[in-house]
Amino acid sequence: MQLDAFSLNNQNDLPLAAKLRPQGLEEFYGQSSIRSQLDKLVSSPRHVIFWGPPGTGKTTLAHIISSKIGRELTVFSAVTSGIPELKRIIQQMLDRRREFGKESILFIDEIHRFNKSQQDALLPYLENGDFLFIGATTEYPHTSLNKALISRVSLIELKKLEVKDLTQILSRGVADLGRPELQEYIEELAPLSNGDARFALNQLARLAAFESDELKNKEQVLKELFEHARQYDRNANRHYDVISAFIKSIRGSDPDGALLYLAIMLDGGEDPEFIARRLMILASEDVGLANSQALQVTSNAHYVVKHIGMPEARITLSHATVFMALSPKSNSVYKAVDAALNYVKEHPTVEVPGHLSNVSPEKKNYKYPHAYPGNWVEQRYLPVEVKDSFYRPLGNGSEKVLSENWKNSTQKRN
Repeated sequence: MQLDAFSLNNQNDLPLAAKLRPQGLEEFYGQSSIRSQLDKLVSSPRHVIFWGPPGTGKTTLAHIISSKIGRELTVFSAVTSGIPELKRIIQQMLDRRREFGKESILFIDEIHRFNKSQQDALLPYLENGDFLFIGATTEYPHTSLNKALISRVSLIELKKLEVKDLTQILSRGVADLGRPELQEYIEELAPLSNGDARFALNQLARLAAFESDELKNKEQVLKELFEHARQYDRNANRHYDVISAFIKSIRGSDPDGALLYLAIMLDGGEDPEFIARRLMILASEDVGLANSQALQVTSNAHYVVKHIGMPEARITLSHATVFMALSPKSNSVYKAVDAALNYVKEHPTVEVPGHLSNVSPEKKNYKYPHAYPGNWVEQRYLPVEVKDSFYRPLGNGSEKVLSENWKNSTQKRN
């Protein structure tokens, strides 16, 4: 369990970012698109998971909600603690509620680090409302969290902060430091901080270590300030840009580009399982039926990465990355399922044809394909009102062979 920053006696010993943590939404900069949602969270608290880049206010919002609704906040790190520690803390919260009537908030940072069983351990407590749950993650929740957990919480996305927001935050930092001469550096610090308030304030604190005479050489100071600052790691917004470039390089069949961005992620400390999960998604979304082995290769890669870890996992990820980049591409299955989903959303309940039903009297008219030569018989499977095809094959790789065999077999029998 992490120590709540607000419980420390000497605020001067805190990092600048912790000292300037907003006490209320009126001091919370950025996130204008979700202001109404944040107001409702304070007036009507509910289980929620905040997701988005680091330094955008996820932890701060947990503290603000706790303060405004008068509930004790327990901060738990999914990185450093496991189920035994989690159960111990939850029991303490339940005991406080039973003995003293004190309601609590459990805040779990980096919730995506929990595996399925760890996430499942939270479900009964959330269902019973034993405490208010707030989670935070830097990863897309629909691919990194269990559906059962997601179904019990609200998801709120936080965006990286704009330069104007960072400018205001840095100005507060300059005032707190009592160093007005640092104000002229804000114009450079704000855009170089990539929307991360914590990073911006940490850099401002480093800047405050320079003497006034040194600050006159702005070019040299900025060089020293940023030349060793990592441009990609688990605490930088570039996470999203690099994974995007990685995906697009594979989609564009460029193995060198894909390997470059893979190397940037690995060097920066990216979670190798996250990379493996993205490769599995790409296998069906962009390679698809053009090379169905891609799904097998990436699934195997995910298994290997999960069980052997780094540094050896880099070789397996390279194997899967190059294989995917060199594979023929098809997005037909991706487009097909979206077309079918769009049809379902735009139409009333789709009725199953009688001969395909399990209960309709017409089910006696169903023709069992295996009872016919070649295991195929002319028969309608779509409702009569469906006029267009959802699946439209592309002539790439093995999909060309599959689709030609399908067309030839049906044409011969017609």
